[in-house]
Amino acid sequence: MELQEQTADFATIVTGAAPDAPVPTCPGWTLRDLVGHMGQAPRWMAGVVRSGAAAVPPDPRDAEPPADWRGWLLAGADELRSAVAEAGPGTPVWTLAGPRPARWWVRRALADLVVHTADAALTVGVPFTVPPARAADVISEGLDLLAAPGLATFPGTREGTIALRPPTGDGWLITRAADGHTWRPGTADTDTTLSGTTQDLLLVLMRRLPLDRVTVTGDRALAEELLTYSV
Repeated sequence: MELQEQTADFATIVTGAAPDAPVPTCPGWTLRDLVGHMGQAPRWMAGVVRSGAAAVPPDPRDAEPPADWRGWLLAGADELRSAVAEAGPGTPVWTLAGPRPARWWVRRALADLVVHTADAALTVGVPFTVPPARAADVISEGLDLLAAPGLATFPGTREGTIALRPPTGDGWLITRAADGHTWRPGTADTDTTLSGTTQDLLLVLMRRLPLDRVTVTGDRALAEELLTYSV
């Protein structure tokens, strides 16, 4: 249900907007490219779930969104939901992070969609809001993906610990090392702390907002290096 709700929110923002408008947070993309990606992605994921095997992600510039952007986007979300239900949510399939249950792709699709809804809102010039619980899960999903074997590469020299601290809840504790990172929920003394709303922490982590949008205490360079490789 969350995937359909978020897809509807994205569709509302982009419907009627100029297709050729550049997306400032996705350099080189137009709004049409962004819509193409959000229509292609769940259909590609559905194909992976149905086959269980690896597949090359499509290029959003190859998409041809029909005139009815809203209907096309919602149909894509429905296709992924149906594919997971038919395969069985717990059925192991190929994913970007290695073999995972088929439902992994729904969470991945939702996380991608939340971030790109922010991209669409920034492009069109309308407010962006996401429920704190949803934003928190997108942060956790992103940190999981960055820590996945074979995906996490962290060139650079700085190592240490970073806390992402929202107004309520434990937040996230990240341990940064030269060969990757690990994370866990909780609070502790760290080398660097980023404090802000859950939404702002998400958008800073995904480099949709500047680091100064949140309060940084401690080793700022450590936070900057993490963000360099966060997407």
